[in-house]
Amino acid sequence: MKLLITGLNHRTAPVEVRERLAFEERALPQALDDLKRQPGLLEGMILSTCNRVEVTVTADEQADAEGSVELFLAESRSVERAWVTQYLYRHDGPDAIRHLFRVASSLDSMVVGEPQILGQLKAAYAIAKEHGAVNGFLDLVLTRAFNVAKRVRSETDIGQSAVSVSYAAVELAREIFGSLGGKRALLVGAGKMAESAARHLRRAGVSEILVANRTRSRSESIAEEFQGRIVDYDRFSAALKDVDIVLASSGAPHYILTRDQMRDVIGRRRNRPMFLIDIAVPRNIEPAVNELDNVFLYDIDDLDKVVQTNVEGRMEVAVEAEEIIREEVDRMMLRLKAREVNPTIISLQEQLEQVRAAEVERLRGKLGALTPQQAEAIEAITRGIINKIAHGPISELRRQAGESAGHMHVASMIRKLFRLGEG
Repeated sequence: MKLLITGLNHRTAPVEVRERLAFEERALPQALDDLKRQPGLLEGMILSTCNRVEVTVTADEQADAEGSVELFLAESRSVERAWVTQYLYRHDGPDAIRHLFRVASSLDSMVVGEPQILGQLKAAYAIAKEHGAVNGFLDLVLTRAFNVAKRVRSETDIGQSAVSVSYAAVELAREIFGSLGGKRALLVGAGKMAESAARHLRRAGVSEILVANRTRSRSESIAEEFQGRIVDYDRFSAALKDVDIVLASSGAPHYILTRDQMRDVIGRRRNRPMFLIDIAVPRNIEPAVNELDNVFLYDIDDLDKVVQTNVEGRMEVAVEAEEIIREEVDRMMLRLKAREVNPTIISLQEQLEQVRAAEVERLRGKLGALTPQQAEAIEAITRGIINKIAHGPISELRRQAGESAGHMHVASMIRKLFRLGEG
């Protein structure tokens, strides 16, 4: 069995590519069914966020897992395979495990240390498990990834030293306006990023936060927490002329703000500047809006420029976290090697016990009547002999699993020597 991760992220593909390949949450069950039908694939999980799309699978050793995943991505996203492959990275074996651990620990994120990715990974795992796409080896690796992420956060300051994507958005707003004191902000969409943005905006001094979301109860929750005001989602455009900052994170599959709309808004504002940040994938705001005077539009890729200013301060913490990842990958590989030789160990123990029990039973008639103490002594003596015979092969198997890549060759030799059959 082999483990393979195929994907793209903010470093390998621009936002317009990522949004074409992104999976809506409601589409994941069908996508997982399609993935499982690919030749040779045993398990699968799809992680789709604004910054990455990754397909993690286990497959038969002889299968062309890479080709199957690429074909799945192309067909499910209705794109040419040759077009998508140029943006993809691939990890297998120990590299795949290391990548999963780094993603879970937020070391592969645009903003190192942001906590959101772990929740997104857990949600992707839960959906895959619920639909029977994760049920064995991949389950083991993912569960360990979650534990590694917990260890990284508890043993380093990576969470404290990180900034979030929404904080980066607020930093951009500071660059535009200098001070956010007295400014008004509109959140279109009320997800986790919007909630985080509201928190940072309040701390930065904005005077009022307006919230527009399709689900009114969610709008009410955000508005109540940050002393904001609710705006009907279908009528939020009417409030644009009165706000200085717009943060769009709606799940709409089309533009909710166009160039023509914003030209009218900026005219009604008498050309007072507006700051728009679009952190949605697919994007909520037409890119041509940026051509208008006094309108400053940034998308999620632009946040990388703000993030880079904070990289140096986090490098030392990231180095500590990377050392934990290295240690945990080594530990995981040892565990997986031991898992590979366990069937041979169990088969050897079972076969030797069968031989022992059969020989004791065959000799019972010749021994005559035995007291309970004598029968117990025979059992103990014969079991002791069997354990001593098994000790050497089992110890060597475990030693090889812990020290070399030749453990399966040793396992094969033991199976031949003791005629354990295939395994």
